[in-house]
Amino acid sequence: MAKIKITQVKSGIDRPERQKLTLKALGLTKMNATVEVEATPQVLGMVRKVDHLVKVETVA
Repeated sequence: MAKIKITQVKSGIDRPERQKLTLKALGLTKMNATVEVEATPQVLGMVRKVDHLVKVETVA
């Protein structure tokens, strides 16, 4: 599986609870935090739900 790097670029404050929980499930707790995860369909679905709050890069 390919890996992706997810960086939180906007705050989860004043967002719906589901989006806050999605950020937490991805491992993002602070602004500019970065996590590297496998690009599974489940993770890509979570990223799609909060794509306005994060920046996604593929890792070679």
